[in-house]
Amino acid sequence: MTARTYNNKVTLLPSEDDSLIRKTELIISAVLRGGVLLSVAVILGGLIYLYALKFTGNLHNSTYPDTLRDLFSGLTKGDPLSIIVLGLMILLATPVARVAVSIAAFAIEEDRTYVVITSLVLVILIFSIFGVGDWLGQPGPTAIKDNTLGFFVVVFLSSLFAGLIGALVGLGGGVFIVPILTLGFHVPFTLAIGASIVSVIATSSGAAAAYVKDRMTNLRVGMFLEIATTLGAICGALLSTFLNARVLFVVFGLVLLVSALPLLMRLGEELPEGVKNHRWAEKLRLPSTYPDRRTHADVPYHVAHIKSGFSMMYVAGLMSGLLGIGSGTFKVLAMDTAMRLPMKVSTTTSNFMIGVTAAASAGIFFQRGDIDPVIAAPVALGVLFGATAGAKLLTRMSNVRIRMVFVPVIALVALNMLARGFGWF
Repeated sequence: MTARTYNNKVTLLPSEDDSLIRKTELIISAVLRGGVLLSVAVILGGLIYLYALKFTGNLHNSTYPDTLRDLFSGLTKGDPLSIIVLGLMILLATPVARVAVSIAAFAIEEDRTYVVITSLVLVILIFSIFGVGDWLGQPGPTAIKDNTLGFFVVVFLSSLFAGLIGALVGLGGGVFIVPILTLGFHVPFTLAIGASIVSVIATSSGAAAAYVKDRMTNLRVGMFLEIATTLGAICGALLSTFLNARVLFVVFGLVLLVSALPLLMRLGEELPEGVKNHRWAEKLRLPSTYPDRRTHADVPYHVAHIKSGFSMMYVAGLMSGLLGIGSGTFKVLAMDTAMRLPMKVSTTTSNFMIGVTAAASAGIFFQRGDIDPVIAAPVALGVLFGATAGAKLLTRMSNVRIRMVFVPVIALVALNMLARGFGWF
């Protein structure tokens, strides 16, 4: 940005470099928005075909595709469940497409550093989906569990709320989806986790499309930290076959509760003060600005403690792969507490990242048969609409308000983790 003084006020003017960055943001936002709209259209088409035109009996004995070969076979036969699964697959593929397109976008900027960084993230993602996913994705039971209209409506409305809160505080919504499905509808835990993965990617894709367009997200921070989260997700998926998940839930819940203490101490903080850029932050061009609609000004910020933030992101990815969650709470904590980003930037960048982290393990859940389309479809639609509404609401909120929402939510997430660990549901 270049500065010009007018009537004793400093006004920031876009430079040629800023114009290229803006093009990158618009390209990435368009990819996310396009993936969301296409997936919604296909899911809705499959649901209409299923309930209004095709379905005449009980779905409880029906099966749905859990491999790409079965999906293609079902599509050629006009199977409505396969159409819904295709829509879900488009949604799950959207974060991967976003990473791929980002390589070209950074190439347009002639930013070789981030072409390399983003290419590395894409390689890790592809390896996770087609390498680790094929190895660990052993098919499980694929029978439809529920198909009533009441089930669809309640799950949709619950997911709408989950997407709204998730977009505001950088979570994936699974903290609400899993208890509702397991306790309210007695859905098997594995299928609830599969729906949780869908909700994470839906929240990320739906909210990030708006956040990137509105320049709320720090793309470079997100891309750089995605190296750690995707590597962590792969390691977590590998470890999930050996470790007791209940113990991990308890440990993660306790860590979250302890980590929330610094947030309580800074509950009234609007912007971080006295933050100095880490030496890597300058080299990686991480410091930036975000537009504050409340003050109608661009707010500059610095980025500190890169090593600590990167390490915490690896742990967040590890937990995501182990437990089937987006780990958005831990990502926000890493950026807010360690790297000292403004709360708005932390939550929006977390939303940007959680979809990629979840995509790193989504292939495993799909090939295990854990993504039931009749469960995942209302989750995806509800979360997408809720996340879009939440993204619009966040731009009008202060950092203090967002922090006040985030603190009780993180406590709820921690208690949720502890409840799972102790086997209460």
